[in-house]
Amino acid sequence: MTDAGIQADAAAKLLDPLTDLVAQAGAAILAIDRANMGTIDKPDGSPVTAADLAADGVIADGLARLAAGVFALSEESCGRGLPAGQRSYFLIDPLDGTKEYVAGRDEFTVNIALLTDGQPLLGVVGAPALGLIWRGVVGAGAERLTMRADGTITGAPTAIRTRQLPQHQPCIVAVSRSHGDAATAAFVDLRPGAVRHKVGSAVKFCRVAEGSADIYPRLAPTHAWDVAAGHAVVAAAGGRVTDSRGRPLTFGDTRGDFIIPEFIAWGDPAAAPRPGAA
Repeated sequence: MTDAGIQADAAAKLLDPLTDLVAQAGAAILAIDRANMGTIDKPDGSPVTAADLAADGVIADGLARLAAGVFALSEESCGRGLPAGQRSYFLIDPLDGTKEYVAGRDEFTVNIALLTDGQPLLGVVGAPALGLIWRGVVGAGAERLTMRADGTITGAPTAIRTRQLPQHQPCIVAVSRSHGDAATAAFVDLRPGAVRHKVGSAVKFCRVAEGSADIYPRLAPTHAWDVAAGHAVVAAAGGRVTDSRGRPLTFGDTRGDFIIPEFIAWGDPAAAPRPGAA
């Protein structure tokens, strides 16, 4: 399966079981008593908690059952790197927004992406404390679902889609609650009247995908596992994710550090700059 590369039809068959897996990982996070939970710092200074590790274990076990032949790379196992010639692989952030989680806020997510040939093809983003899951396969549409704290999916999926950039009212820009930077602030300042909507974790991508925000810029480095699942959901919902010059992002361990230098998620693809345009 990996040698040929997973394409959209095969990815779509994985969407429901991966959604269930994200819900189960979310339930494992919610089962942790974060008020009495210790935190340690990784070498890069980012925090890791028992909740990160619990969700990571659930996902690793689940992927071993669902797709044993597909390489899986998690934030908590990124030291392994990608095998040479790997066309398709899972990229996982078992708890995106650990700072929000530790601070007692609800905007943290479980992210699973499936990439083929360096591009996100499928994404599932679960926000267990909000009771929401967003998911999509590029070219096949995106949906929002609801879930209970025990990981049970409730009700039928609701189709979601990005919206056109408003012409006669301010655009809504999703910005990080915990990771501000000068370049991103300047980008927003260039849009007169833009409304900043502060949100944590990959929920920002999902707000763009469902049309409740127009743009999500992050013009500072972040890791690929923070971006890939949300990227897929936005693209599946009709948007685009580019760098600041309108070029597509490249995923993979080409830099040796899994860093995405910058990105902008556009709900309206026509709003993104054209690569090479003056």
